[in-house]
Amino acid sequence: MTHIILVLDAAQRSALAVTRSLGKLDDIRIVTADSTPSALAAHSKYSSAYLQSPSSADEPELYLQWIKRICSESHYSLVIPVTEITSQLLLMHSEQLSDIRLPFASYDTVMSLADKYRLLEQAKTAGVPAPDFTLFSSSADLQPQHLSYPCVIKPCLSRIYTAQGWISTSVKLLNNAQDLHAALASAPYLAQYPFMIQEFIPGSGAGLFCLYNKGKPVTFFAHQRLREKPPQGGVSVLSESVAVDATLKHYAQQLLDHVHWHGVAMVEFRVTPDGTPYLMEVNTRFWGSLQLSIDAGVDFPRLLVQGELGIAGDIPEHYTIGTRLRWLLGDLDSLYLCLKGAYPLSYKLKRILAFLTPSPFRTRHETNRLEDMGPGIYECKTYIRQLLGRS
Repeated sequence: MTHIILVLDAAQRSALAVTRSLGKLDDIRIVTADSTPSALAAHSKYSSAYLQSPSSADEPELYLQWIKRICSESHYSLVIPVTEITSQLLLMHSEQLSDIRLPFASYDTVMSLADKYRLLEQAKTAGVPAPDFTLFSSSADLQPQHLSYPCVIKPCLSRIYTAQGWISTSVKLLNNAQDLHAALASAPYLAQYPFMIQEFIPGSGAGLFCLYNKGKPVTFFAHQRLREKPPQGGVSVLSESVAVDATLKHYAQQLLDHVHWHGVAMVEFRVTPDGTPYLMEVNTRFWGSLQLSIDAGVDFPRLLVQGELGIAGDIPEHYTIGTRLRWLLGDLDSLYLCLKGAYPLSYKLKRILAFLTPSPFRTRHETNRLEDMGPGIYECKTYIRQLLGRS
């Protein structure tokens, strides 16, 4: 039996990783889709067809009508969205999309982790360390004179669904009252929607990548970000597989066991200088650097689909430490921002040298692959058009 799997949000690098992973399996055929005339994953040799959809962000009602129609016209064994907006949109309307099979927990379970207030409440119950916080229903309830700095202003939702579409929110560090006023002025949604003032935790970020099947842990993976875009912190452009930290695994498993998790999740912590981890957030979908785990030996898309569709397959007992993944064009952007920024000359020279010496024997490029050149060529052409100011 051939299973047809629909991979949505095909412009995302994680969708490309999913397409390449699943497209190599016997009896699996991949169809990709996104709102643009073409998209990154559509250019993979493992994508048998590409569908242009309405935008799940800008046209949610049309998107729901579209996916209901195409899924009634063709039978898909599984539908895999990779962005927060698309996955939550489909889950919240799952009753009217009853014929669509998604590799997720229920909408309420997903939101128990995606909603940052509910997440911290779950952490308390599960015994997972988390920052202290105060919940506000809107900025009208805030009493600035009672705040202690530094602190963090954190909306409960990263994306807010409204009748007019989605609102994107952001987390901001507040060092003083001026930062608070600027944050409130730049985020009008805080006057209508709940947010938290959260204790600032000094230290560095650490994440754990997890796969669960109906409440039971399947496998875990960890990586370290070596370079990001922008350089001071953002999207990973060079990362390396590292061993799973036992303490982080313990707390991640306590949390995911508590909510009876199903599917993939990235559990993010902030680790203080003395080594104490604090839960920050949970991403309830595939992550940007997914290809690294696949290269290192933990093929999350394959393992997820095998569990969902009852396909036999081995679960890896270990993976290769020290495997690196480089997003070349993102790394180029990061270098440009570094050279443009107010960094010491010595640091800039070090970054140039690091960019030009990419450790080729343990580093693979994320999109540029000899065995599947289409996505890399498409990404390069798109990048050049954007530099020239062309759409």
